Amino acid sequence: MNEWQIAMHNPILVAPVVGWCIAQLLKVLIHLCMTRQWNWERVVGGGGMPSSHSATVGALATACLLKYGPDSFEFAMATVFAIIVMYDAMNVRLETGKQGAILNIIIKNEEIKARLSETSKDKWTETALKEYVGHTPIQVLVGLILGIIIGVLAFRFL
Repeated sequence: MNEWQIAMHNPILVAPVVGWCIAQLLKVLIHLCMTRQWNWERVVGGGGMPSSHSATVGALATACLLKYGPDSFEFAMATVFAIIVMYDAMNVRLETGKQGAILNIIIKNEEIKARLSETSKDKWTETALKEYVGHTPIQVLVGLILGIIIGVLAFRFL
């Protein structure tokens, strides 16, 4: 068995990758059902339901728990990492998205846009800021639950 085949049977690697992929797929499908519009940015973009960040770190922590136990260094590191990532998604990144939405409204104002263009040498006013970068607590919770399920399945079947 070569290194690639060995890696594909490692639940600590496979669970988070599959968690991210499934969360992103669900995010695309949910967006498509709600808006009836295909959005390529949703394929790899942040924000939305469910949180792919939470699914990824939830699957990682769960796989570490099942493989190494609750008193292990690996589980402790994965859990702290998961807490930081989920906190960031619900707080820092969510606020960044709100600020992006407000700034996009301001930038669309022609008077402000003209004034900014006069004083700014770059063309930053021509690009809309991303608004989907963070997650609500429910999006994080659903992502975490998804990640835990995927972590259990990956550990069980790999």
